Parts: sequence; structure tokens; C-alpha cells
Amino acid sequence: MVNPRLSVTLLALAAACGRGEQANAQDPAGRAAPIAATAPAVASQLNTSRRTAIVDATARVSPSVVSIRVVSRRTVQPSLLDGFFGVPQEQTQQSFGTGFIMRADGIIVTNQHVVAGASQITVTLADGTDLEGRLLGEDPLTDIAVIKVERDDLPVPPFGRSDDLQIGEWAIAMGNPYSFLLGNSEPTVTAGVISAAGRNIVPSGAMTGRYYDMIQTDAAINPGNSGGPLVNALGQVIGVSASILSNTGESVGVGFAIPIERALRVARELVQDGSVRRAWVGLDVAGADRMNDWKSAGGVPVVAVVPDGPAARAGLQTGDVLVRANGRRLRNYLDWEAVLLDIHIGDRIDVVALSDGREASHRIVPADLPTVTAERVRLRGLDLTTLTPAIRAQLGVSSDAGATIVSVPDETTRLTGLRDGDVIVRVDYVSDRRVVQAPITSTRDLARVLDAIPRDARFRLWYERQGRYVYVDLRS
Repeated sequence: MVNPRLSVTLLALAAACGRGEQANAQDPAGRAAPIAATAPAVASQLNTSRRTAIVDATARVSPSVVSIRVVSRRTVQPSLLDGFFGVPQEQTQQSFGTGFIMRADGIIVTNQHVVAGASQITVTLADGTDLEGRLLGEDPLTDIAVIKVERDDLPVPPFGRSDDLQIGEWAIAMGNPYSFLLGNSEPTVTAGVISAAGRNIVPSGAMTGRYYDMIQTDAAINPGNSGGPLVNALGQVIGVSASILSNTGESVGVGFAIPIERALRVARELVQDGSVRRAWVGLDVAGADRMNDWKSAGGVPVVAVVPDGPAARAGLQTGDVLVRANGRRLRNYLDWEAVLLDIHIGDRIDVVALSDGREASHRIVPADLPTVTAERVRLRGLDLTTLTPAIRAQLGVSSDAGATIVSVPDETTRLTGLRDGDVIVRVDYVSDRRVVQAPITSTRDLARVLDAIPRDARFRLWYERQGRYVYVDLRS
């Protein structure tokens, strides 16, 4: 709606200008005031009104926003049209995203899904300069990655807080949506409000990250915005734009950002260690499959406690119901996972649980993951450890025995599909014209079986991944 008083002023100014220099305004004393003095004053008022908080916030942050172009390789399996003689083909593809400068010496934060599988990264600064980017580390679970460029004295934005957000306050999403269609390097801006805070997105099968305690905004977030900063009206970065909920893949006013505190914590660990150390509490809770059975009552039922694990030492038992953690009410398993996502090893979790209808307080001190502390062996380039009850609980597998893959080179993953956390449970091979199906109960079993397979012979490796048993055919 147009301001009526401003409209009258503009009409009067236009009419006076139309009459030329002879038109004068009268001051209270009856003296004539030339229009030439009135016009600049009105123009100054208009210019002042145009410079909003959003304009100032944008000017403060935009020099630190970068575009990211990624070249990656993927293996394309032959289709039925290729017949039986089709072979997998390797193709290159380009993708685009956004990031922002975290440190003046060239440390840049973005989403992990922006740089996943990257063979080449190009970072374009706001002034149009292209720089080669080097991936320092990535964490798929939190969807945060860190890139390094060789440049000093880069502009760093102010960082704010996400724990004191007000629903309805301004939110500004900065990034480079559809940058492959544009010839400009400057970041674009969309504005809206903070729609909600502390939002938990239910994991889907295609989702590698865990998006808990997210900031929801109606500021438009489109493909290419991923990894860009979400900014408040003070010009402070409060989040990292990560995802949208949409049936079309385009913005429909429901976008989410990772809280800046989590993003910076993960980024610092990636810079220092190249990876993130996960905290382990040693208990399992009822997940999405049982969510509707108990969510109306609130709380998170404990379905398993690892003997001598952190939760067991804190006095928790199977059948207890977690109702609060570090002062936070637990409505369902997503709230509990949100607490764990931001916990460090050695931190404490003060838990209130219902046991036999009575509330009791417990203090859990998380430890390293069992796969980190377990004894490892190296076989055929893989780091493995024998499956134990603690590791079984950590990975959520159903197998009682096997050899767990703790670390696998990227090239091996690309060629075989094997990943960290896979549990090898059986090896099939041919010996003396008969098929041998050898169960694997430990790393020692696996080493013995692999040594027994004839040289250059094919064998089938069975493994469990997230409750499913799959296999891969390999050659010794």
C-alpha cells in the first residue's frame, strides 16, 4: 500500500516542477522557498527509506559468498538396450552450489552434498576471481564440507547465533541459484522470515545427512543455493542453507538451514582432523517403525542397552523411557537424535527417564565409537575388525558375527561398492570343482578364507548393510 502522505508530497512536487521556476512554496513567514531546495530533500528521504535492514545485511555478507562448480565422475551401468555385452561407462558431470568464507586464509564452508564425489572444484569469489578448491574434509551425517583455496585476506562475515531466533524475524538467503545459466558471480538474495526453529526432518532412503534442529524459512531456496549462508537482519550468518521440501525440486517457501553453531563446530573439526569424531552412548531407542505407537504419550522408549556401555554405566535399562535430555523435552526419537548430533566425546548428557512409572535422573558420558577403539587388521587394502555386541549395536545390524569394514579407500568403494560399516558374513568360491560357502565369524576367518581361494579365481562376498544382505563378485 502506498503511503498517502508520501503520495501527496510527490504530486505536489511534480506539479510544482511542471510550472517551472516561477512556482514557489511559502514558508510560515510568507517568504518564498524555491522548489530547487525542496526536491533534493524529498529525494534524500526516498533514498533513506530504500536503504533497509536487508540492504545493509546483504552488503555486509555478500563479499564473503562464493560460487562452487564441481566436476565429478560417475559410473553408468549398461541398459538392456546394450545387450549382454554392455560394459559400465564412466561419465563426467558438473554441478553447482554455494559456500561462504569461514577464515580469511581461504577456508570455505559448504554442504557435503555439493562436493560429494568431486574430482575437481572451482571456487568463484564475489569479484569474479576463479580459484582451484581443495577438499579438506566432508561429513555426510551433518552435510557439512570444508574447501581450501590458496588466497589470503579474504572477507569473513560476522557469525551470529541460532539459539535465540525469533519466529517471524527477517531471514535472508544468499547464494547462486542456477549459476550455470548466468554469467555473473555476485550472489543473489531472497528474503523472508524465520518460519520455525528446531525442525527435525524425518530421514528418507535417499537422504545421507541427518537434518535435526533445522532452521525453517520461507526465503526462497532454489537449486544452487545449497551451502550458502542464511543471514539475519543484523548481517550475521545464522545458518547454512541445505534443503527444501518440494514436489518439483523448486522453492515453494519451505526451506531449511543447518544451525551455524553446528556448521562451524563440524568445519573446525574437519580442518583440524579431516574427519568428525562421533560420540557413542551405547543404547538403542524405538525409531520410526514404532513412532505411532507411543508418540502421543511422549518420550523415547529404550529398546536395547549395550553391556558396560556409557548408558549402562549411567544406570539406564531396556524398557526405560527417555523424557528429557539436557533440559530438552523428548517427544520422539528425532529429538533424541538431535541431542546426539551435537554431542562431543566426553560431554555429558543429563537424562530424565521413566522407569516403572517413576522419573529418575541419569548422567551419560559419551565415549568413542566401538569401531574406533576396536583392534583392527588390514586385509586386501581394507581395515577390518571383528563384529562385537557393541559394534553390532552401533551399526544397527542383525548379524551375530562377521568381519566389519572400518575403513575402505574411495577407489575401492567406487569399483566394488563396499563401504565403511559393511559387515562381511560369508564368502562363496569354487575349490576342486565344488562350491564352498564359508561363513565369516571374525577377521581371522576372513583372512583364512581369502588365502584359500585360488589365484585369479572369482569369489562372491556377502555382507550386511543396514539390515539388508547383498553381495559383490570379486577376483582374488
